[in-house]
Amino acid sequence: MPDEQVQPDADPQGVVVAFLAALERLDLDAALLLVSDDIVYQNVPLRPARGRAAVERTLRQMLRYCTGFEARMHNIAANGPIVLTERTDVLRIGSWEAAFWVCGTFEVRAGRVVLWRDYFDWTTFMAAGVRGAGKALLARLARTARGPAGAPHPRRG
Repeated sequence: MPDEQVQPDADPQGVVVAFLAALERLDLDAALLLVSDDIVYQNVPLRPARGRAAVERTLRQMLRYCTGFEARMHNIAANGPIVLTERTDVLRIGSWEAAFWVCGTFEVRAGRVVLWRDYFDWTTFMAAGVRGAGKALLARLARTARGPAGAPHPRRG
């Protein structure tokens, strides 16, 4: 990583906000500029990804399918290098969308994220996924019922 990207006196809360903003843009390269070589990333209770390369692999796998991501921040607080977030994360894959509550713990050292640990309820996550699938299906059925633009409805002539 080039030294000009490192800001040792960077505000930890600002680093976390910038990191999540890069992920919202699906700009993995920009997000990776804000993590340390020895970062630990964990979606509890899954096993942690250790090191920039492992985190990059994990995030690239997620972004392979993801067409949108949003981190709706409800609360953010910092105590020295530790930043806590309460947010609603929204994952999008085409017309499917899942919004679920997440609490995150970040540790920032020398302007880079060294720890990123997210906690969320798996039942809520799965329910959000089912709701998202239902909404996507209903939207598709509505488009199918309308038929091609300008075409008369088959039952109405």
